[in-house]
Amino acid sequence: MPEQAQLPALRLTAPAKLNLYLAVRHKRSDGYHELDTLFECIDLADELSLWPQPDTLELTCSDPDLSCDGSNLVLKAAQLLKETFSLPQAGARMHLTKRIPVAAGLGGGSSDAAATLLGLTQLWNIKADKELLIRLGQQLGADVPFFIEQAAFARGQGRGDVINRLKSSLTLHQVLVVPTIELRTGSIFAQGQIPLTEENSSISMLIQAIDNGSVSELAEGLYNALQPEAIRRCPTIRTLLGRLSDLGCLGCCVSGSGPSVFGICQDLQHAQQVQEQLQNELQGDVLTAQGTSYLRGIYVVSTDIHQHEP
Repeated sequence: MPEQAQLPALRLTAPAKLNLYLAVRHKRSDGYHELDTLFECIDLADELSLWPQPDTLELTCSDPDLSCDGSNLVLKAAQLLKETFSLPQAGARMHLTKRIPVAAGLGGGSSDAAATLLGLTQLWNIKADKELLIRLGQQLGADVPFFIEQAAFARGQGRGDVINRLKSSLTLHQVLVVPTIELRTGSIFAQGQIPLTEENSSISMLIQAIDNGSVSELAEGLYNALQPEAIRRCPTIRTLLGRLSDLGCLGCCVSGSGPSVFGICQDLQHAQQVQEQLQNELQGDVLTAQGTSYLRGIYVVSTDIHQHEP
């Protein structure tokens, strides 16, 4: 990170998400699929630091492999905000501290874009309500509106970008395992073999479980229509789902288009025990392939309590 003459004017967290439920319905006239999903915001997060500067937008990142040119969603979000509000002289220096694995089904890029919209609105003193920012977010990616909503749990419909937050004080504790392979959502939908989900009451049951604070009922209802295709592309996922189940997780599932896998645990202590066991297996070559680790990380994550309703 380049040296700065002063502390950032703003520092924002950009949390990851898990999909507790993801149904794929019919294909829409615009080419996208109709989705029905339940998001959970978790405490694994990137950090975005902002400094004001005239005219230009500049981005640096802690991850040297991450592109910092115009293809990055942070710069796309900043440029969209400048153009929407006709602010040619507005500028910012931005630094992204990357902790969320990329192309892992965790929404890291979308969360970074949402943090950019929220942060630059403050930095540039823009009068914009949440509804407008959500509409801008929809232009950047289907998951961006969820992160602008800043909810612990929410239902996403349409492309996943029509958000209804769920009021709940429930806190889940999970073990999150991220294989090395990267899976791109666009490729999964364009080239994958995805079974369409029939209309059923499953998502209503999960919403009720969140409302009631029932972890066991929620864990029993985990579902992701993209999981079979993710397993086909990354067979490691099947092994990980089995290990999490063997270690006592109440329910296990792929998040988004994968390859990230998570298991809901009984409590934080159980999650820490599962993480330790998996890490020991990794060191003992149980979770390796041909002598090379096929995991990017094993994390203990929890519902982001800062997103709960007051």
